[in-house]
Amino acid sequence: MSRISVRGFAVASATAVTTVGAVVGVASGDTQPSNDNFEATAADTTLLADIPAGQQAQVQTASLTQQADAQAYAADVTAKKSAEESARLQAAKDAKSKKEAAEAKAEAAAEAKAKAKAEAEAKEREEEKQAAASRSATRDASSFAAKGSYTVAEVQAMARQMVPGDQFQCFSNIVNHESTWNYQAQNPSSGAYGLVQALPGSKMSSAGADWQTNPATQIKWGLNYMDERYGSPCGAWSFWQANHWY
Repeated sequence: MSRISVRGFAVASATAVTTVGAVVGVASGDTQPSNDNFEATAADTTLLADIPAGQQAQVQTASLTQQADAQAYAADVTAKKSAEESARLQAAKDAKSKKEAAEAKAEAAAEAKAKAKAEAEAKEREEEKQAAASRSATRDASSFAAKGSYTVAEVQAMARQMVPGDQFQCFSNIVNHESTWNYQAQNPSSGAYGLVQALPGSKMSSAGADWQTNPATQIKWGLNYMDERYGSPCGAWSFWQANHWY
């Protein structure tokens, strides 16, 4: 049987050392390995006696197996760390994306709100402009020639020319309920007088001395009263609907 020197070969485990010790005993002819052999093996595992090639191959195989196991374990640890790092990076990336999306959404909402506000303000300015144009187009009471009497149609025509267009219907509703467009209407119990039933009727003298006979003067006073107290004839009409007086 040929022999191969394994001097300098490192045994990777206690199991491998024990196996080598047993092999040395067999090679010397002992049926039981001596303590000296074990001590020599333990003292210097890199200085082994020549052993049979088959037994030496077993030692080498055991060592290589352990090395492969160690390498596989190291590879598993590395792969696990790599996977954990990848997961951490992906989580950070996802969190960043969510934050950016939330910020973009908030910014878009703010822009939409600002746009809506600007549009509402522009609409309000346009409405005010139109109302101002409508008011500027109305005629004053003094622009109507005085007459001895007036028909309902004539009184309504005056009102249409004096009351802003977007407020006329509300003004008309109140006058229709209060006096049915009779500029000489008088409430016998309260003393209220005229188209808008001013109480007392003499209040309308602030609009003109002819308040008893001139419907234009009554319209002027009634319009001013509604604007000052309710903001507009439509404001006065809303109050009238809820209370049946204004």
